[in-house]
Amino acid sequence: MNLNPKFLAGYCGLYCGACAIYQGKIKQAVENLRSLIKAYGFDKFVSELARWNPTFKHYREFEEVMKAFEETFGECPACMQGGGAPQCQIRICCQQKGYATCAECVEMWTCQKLEPYAKNREALEKIKAVGLEKWAEDMQKKVEEGFSYRI
Repeated sequence: MNLNPKFLAGYCGLYCGACAIYQGKIKQAVENLRSLIKAYGFDKFVSELARWNPTFKHYREFEEVMKAFEETFGECPACMQGGGAPQCQIRICCQQKGYATCAECVEMWTCQKLEPYAKNREALEKIKAVGLEKWAEDMQKKVEEGFSYRI
């Protein structure tokens, strides 16, 4: 996906381009693990493995969890493109107010919706200072240099 970097900004001040989900790393990790399991045939003799370690009797549930990771975090088009949590209160609020990000809101420093992402307020201040386009371009350069969120 080759989007203008400003469309990879999250309403809350995160940069979706620096997210492992947007970058496809979660999906790739699940695919890699599945490939390894299949290559060694672990999925074929899981009942034998359960005799070595009883935890393996939960293998089918583990498969369901991997499937859920893949379905939930497999592909994300970025927040402004409809990705992320479907009922994100920050996105809903910004859209209702016609804001590109919370940086436009006078309640940014006191907003309870933003509290779980309080550390993003500095990024929002930067957006306010330099503009969304410049901030997003700067963030994209950081991503190209190896920056990624470690949540």
